[in-house]
Amino acid sequence: MSDNEKSGGSTQDMTARHAEVVNDERPRGGIYYNTTTQVVMLGFVCFMGPGLFNALNGLGGGGKVTATDSANSNVALYSTFAFTAFFAGSINNVLGPRLTLLLGTTGYSLYIGSYLATNLHTGIGWFEIFAGAILGVCAGLLWTAQGSLMLAYPTEKEKGLFISIFWAIFNLGAVVGASVSVGQNIHNTANQVSTSTYVGFLVLTLIGVAIPMCMANPKRMYRSDGSKVTTPRHPSWKTEIYSLYLALVTDPAILLLFPLFFASNYFYTWQFNDFNGALFNIRTRSINSLIYWISQIFGSYAIGVVLDIKSLRRRTRAFLGWGILFAMVFIIHGWAYMYQRNYTRETVTAPDYVKMDYKDHGYAGRALLYVLCGLLDAMWQTAAYWFMGAMSNDPAKLAIFVGFYKSIQSAGGAGAWRADAVGTPFMNIFASTWALLAGGLLFALPMLYNRVKDHTEIEEEILQRMDDQGNVLDVSELKN
Repeated sequence: MSDNEKSGGSTQDMTARHAEVVNDERPRGGIYYNTTTQVVMLGFVCFMGPGLFNALNGLGGGGKVTATDSANSNVALYSTFAFTAFFAGSINNVLGPRLTLLLGTTGYSLYIGSYLATNLHTGIGWFEIFAGAILGVCAGLLWTAQGSLMLAYPTEKEKGLFISIFWAIFNLGAVVGASVSVGQNIHNTANQVSTSTYVGFLVLTLIGVAIPMCMANPKRMYRSDGSKVTTPRHPSWKTEIYSLYLALVTDPAILLLFPLFFASNYFYTWQFNDFNGALFNIRTRSINSLIYWISQIFGSYAIGVVLDIKSLRRRTRAFLGWGILFAMVFIIHGWAYMYQRNYTRETVTAPDYVKMDYKDHGYAGRALLYVLCGLLDAMWQTAAYWFMGAMSNDPAKLAIFVGFYKSIQSAGGAGAWRADAVGTPFMNIFASTWALLAGGLLFALPMLYNRVKDHTEIEEEILQRMDDQGNVLDVSELKN
């Protein structure tokens, strides 16, 4: 009996499903079923959750006098995030992206609620840590579902644009959150945010929980060029775990992006706690947070435009984006070193140390540096997504790749936050941040050279050709 005969039932099912995709008609849903609309809605999901989380974390220490509980909470968060995200692509492919997004949004309300609780009651720092651990699980689900949809909806020529649209809306959440914090704390010269700031954040995150179920079913979505978005599979857990293994062994070039992934949240610790949190009072930290997240909108747009330049080949755009990141890393950290060498953890915690206010001499230069840090963050994350999107157009494979990304990213974040929690010298954290960013780019270069092509062919989409029983079909079987 031939191999095709052995898997005849599954082959027939897959072929029939392919024929259904070819003959399916575009739904009459107007703007609602437009891929841009759905990415905008996806942006608002993250506006209400991760965006507000970023606004809170961007204050340094979650806006508290002492950053220890906040740092330990982030250790718990990124540890569970790292574990969950590694398998979240498989979970997303079984549950579907809308349900996965819904589950993912719930953790942000609990997390911000824990800050409100510890602001009202003393001695319950453990609750922040517990909420952080729960949020890590939820965030792993949310970001994996988000990444798979964001990279699957655009055509190959639109991926930079779609990523920048998402990133701009997502960071508007942090901008709004930071604006609220500035309004609440502009006359506050202490080092802790008011209770009403946490209440406002909590209400907004609760609103965000409902958005995922208002989004369109990906099965009914078509890209702008008329091609149908690949229908997400809902296989058995056994088949999906095999898919995870297959995605790794058939496309091992993704491993070269792991150092870049690792660095992509590592730098937050120095930026948020060891620069913004260490040097400035709470109202100035709020202002810094606001300009940081505003700069992210421009950073994602700028790199998105570069990565989608229609007159350049995709490979050329990949190397151009890499070069911009490399220059930004060394300009920013060379400048930051001039400040970091002048203070230590001991000097900023001395009883007579007076934190800088935005009215003080020397603030403007430090604020401009923080703007550039925000630009780099947005460019780094946008480029990371674009690099993955250049490797595949299949939502199932992209979900797994994004799961790898968020897992490795979170492992780096957990390590950095733990180093800060135990009092590692600021200079050590700064130097390791610079080294990891540079190293991540150097490791990514061979992947860009060997793996990024001007177009992704169906022959390369192993998971897209897999049926629900785990059989990988030949391209000719899809076309017959």
